[in-house]
Amino acid sequence: MLYTLIGIVHLVLFLIAAFEILQSGRPLMNKVLWLVVILLLPILGLVAYFLVGRK
Repeated sequence: MLYTLIGIVHLVLFLIAAFEILQSGRPLMNKVLWLVVILLLPILGLVAYFLVGRK
């Protein structure tokens, strides 16, 4: 049950981050780079995006 909850929270945070990245006014290459980071480094990528990437 705990792993299911963690998975759901992770999915929701990923979708929020991906939506914000795609809707931002950043250049396309920056968007692609952030999406790759949050896909390849699921927890660390999301933390990095929410701390550093949301300027």
